[in-house]
Amino acid sequence: MRNSKTLRLFAVALMLVTLAAADEYKIDPAHSAATFSVRHMLVTNVHGRFGAMSGTINFDPKDPSKCSVDAVIKTDSINTDNEGRDKHLKSADFFEVEKYPEITFKSTKVEKRGEQWVAIGNLTMKGVTKQIELPFELAQLDTPRGKIIGVTATTTLNRQDYGVSWSRKLDNGGLAVSDNVKIEINVEARPPAPPRPAAAAPATPPKS
Repeated sequence: MRNSKTLRLFAVALMLVTLAAADEYKIDPAHSAATFSVRHMLVTNVHGRFGAMSGTINFDPKDPSKCSVDAVIKTDSINTDNEGRDKHLKSADFFEVEKYPEITFKSTKVEKRGEQWVAIGNLTMKGVTKQIELPFELAQLDTPRGKIIGVTATTTLNRQDYGVSWSRKLDNGGLAVSDNVKIEINVEARPPAPPRPAAAAPATPPKS
């Protein structure tokens, strides 16, 4: 009798935890990217993107305290549509992709300030971790395959803070590459795919 009561209490507790949990979404790499722009030679902006992104978003529209973000960007996926420049960006002068293959962001808190969502967390790049605030906009869509969420986040980072430090001075005293980099992150995320049923074990032939 005692075991039966314990099992019932455990089932109720498990149900309450499940109901309290935020919905989980997986970042869709095919429809997500981190783009950036940086001032070059003081006259124009050079644009680029990191095309390989993955991670998990937990989201509850009614309770920001249950929300979280855990994202990974592959540094080797950088692309500025210029082969020579991309090779330089992958070198030790900039991202040193062989030694530091990932840029990561892991939230410690998500807040809603009026209508503005903000993810607060640790950004790690080139072995340096700093806390940042990442304001973002959110969109949701119900589809026959489940709910999709879209996130657009923008911020400006000083690349020197993360050791992405190469540059050279111009004759007028300016920098060939600006320290401030504008970042825009666009993410599409979907619920995790249901697990595939395990394959049935082959029948054991009868012993003769």
